[in-house]
This record gives sequence, C-alpha cells and structure tokens, in this order.
Amino acid sequence: MRAGFSPNWVSPPGDTIADLLKERGITIAELASRLGMDYTEADELISGRKELNLSVAHKLEDVVGGAAGFWLAREQQYRKGLQQLTPRNVASATIEDDWLMDLPVNDMVRFGWIPATTNRIEAQRACLEFFGLPSVNAWRAAYRQVQEVAAFRTSPSFESQPGAVAAWLRRGELVSREIACAPWDPERFRYALTNIRELTRLKDPQAFVPKLTNACADCGVAIVVVRAPTGCRASGATRFLSAERALLLLSFRYLSDDHFWFTFFHEAAHLLLHEKDCLFLEGAGTVSSEQEHQANRFAADLLIPPESRSELMALGFNSRDVLRFARQVGVSPGIVVGQLQHLGIIKRSHLNSLKRRFHWMSE
Repeated sequence: MRAGFSPNWVSPPGDTIADLLKERGITIAELASRLGMDYTEADELISGRKELNLSVAHKLEDVVGGAAGFWLAREQQYRKGLQQLTPRNVASATIEDDWLMDLPVNDMVRFGWIPATTNRIEAQRACLEFFGLPSVNAWRAAYRQVQEVAAFRTSPSFESQPGAVAAWLRRGELVSREIACAPWDPERFRYALTNIRELTRLKDPQAFVPKLTNACADCGVAIVVVRAPTGCRASGATRFLSAERALLLLSFRYLSDDHFWFTFFHEAAHLLLHEKDCLFLEGAGTVSSEQEHQANRFAADLLIPPESRSELMALGFNSRDVLRFARQVGVSPGIVVGQLQHLGIIKRSHLNSLKRRFHWMSE
C-alpha cells in the first residue's frame, strides 16, 4: 500500500494477502490448496466475506509470510471497522462497498489515476469521476461487456477481476485521447504492419514505442501502453472507440520482446479480421476460440513468413543458428525463440537469454 495513504473505509486482510500473492507469483488456486480450502473459500477470504481465524492465520504465516498475530490483528481491525458503520450507512453502502472492493483502488492511487482519499465516499466519487459515470449502477451497465468477457475468457486458476480490467481499459481510453489519429483505414494498417515488423529488432522500448504509436495513428489506431493494476492479467486488448478510431492497448505485462510483439500483432489481427463491436481481451488462461486461432495464425505468419516455416521447424537449440535465422527473416532473436518454445521444438527454459527483457516504462 502506498505510504501515507490510510483510508478510513474498511479494508479486508485480503487486500494485503492479494498484494503478497502478486509479489510471490502465487495464484488464488495455489493459495487455496496450501490453505486446505477450495477456490471459492480462498476467494471469499481475500474479498473479506470469509472470516480469518487463528488456524488460517498460522497457515498464512507459512504461505505468504507475516506473523499469525499480524493477520489476526488485521482481521479484528477490519471487523471493528465494519461495526463502526451505522446501519443506515451499511444499507446504503453495500453496493458501493462491493464495487470498491472489486476495483484496484490502491494501484489506481499509486499509479496516479485517481487522487488519494480519506474515506469511502471520497473514494467512490474519485472512481466514478475516473470512469466518467454518475453512479455504480451506470458503471455496471456501461461495463457489462467487460464483466462478461473477463469472466468468460479466464480460467479459475488465473482469474482476472472485471473491475481491474475495466480500470485498465478506462485508463487506456483516457490516454488515447492525447493521440491524434487519422480515420481508420484497414488497408493502410495492413500494409503498415509489414514496416512495423522491422521495429522488433530495436532493443529499447523508448525508441520503438513512439515509432509504433505514430505508424498506427496514421491508420486510425491509437496504441497505448498502460501498466496493468492488481487483478488484471491482460496482456493486450482491442476495441473500436468509434467507427473511425480503434484502441490497441498493451500492458507490457511479461516485459519480454517475444510476448510484447506477438501480443501486438495478435491484437492487430482482431482489428483487421473481426467485428467492430467486440472487445478482445488477451491474457493467460483465456479460453480458445476460432477468432483467437485466426489472430494467432495471423501474428505467427507475419512474424515468421510461411515460406520460412520449414526452416524454423528444423532449428534446434543452437543459439548461433537462431541468431542467423532471425537476421535472415528480419525479426528479433527473442521472437524466434518464443516461436520455437510455443511449437515445442525447444523447452520453455531454453535460449531465454536471447530474449530482450524490458524494464517497465511509464505511460
């Protein structure tokens, strides 16, 4: 939690647990297994619907750290905070509190998306202003598609929270307003992708992201890179903001060149091949569909041309051969390694030194 940010609304111990899970790379499913719970119980623990008792506190001490006494004190503080709300406030705030708990409020403050607040009412107002909507019910109506897509396209073991996804998408929309775009031109965009492919060989995001942004803006596509908040597992998303303007949002979630560029070309495929009124959201654990297969094939064929596919399949895990092939086809070595791993030609642990690792870049 951000230093100096001490909200007066009640915050369950699960907020702290979720932060620690993220730091340690532990999924909710793994947490449930190690606590001897099923997935629903673990999810209720994190949301504050399940009470944290002494037995759970001792298990948390072993799984995520922190003394059992800390967890019990955290639970008592949370329950005491709930009791301090008047019955009238409890009745009127239930929907709003549930909504706030679904949003990554701490990260939204930390990233500068909303100002720090000192109570629940201020937090609700700040979040509604961020989304540009008058009420929680209006939010649920406006983001119904996001809630449905996030729920359908993610496996329980790697769950994205619809509120976190919505916040990430909204931030992308807000940032995209600063990008001047020409009207959407699919043919020009398709042609531009061939030239954009050459950017994969540039090592520094500070060098290639502006070039990528300008090339896509000329075709009616606003490219925005926004860090995903806690609860949002998406690596990319596309949607048409209007008939003449598309948003292609990237999270740099994996911070490696193969993932970044494959995600970009995969998202580009959705804009070219699929319906304008759809939201496409990409992330680990997503459910396969024909549209996803089409986008995957488009990205793979653009990065490694079909006429070079047989030579790719014949590559082993000799780094010199990979470097030679990458130069020959005109992409980064990391992309070749990523494709070799995806096709099962080499193990996921092999040749990762040829991938470029990025540091998080600010918006």
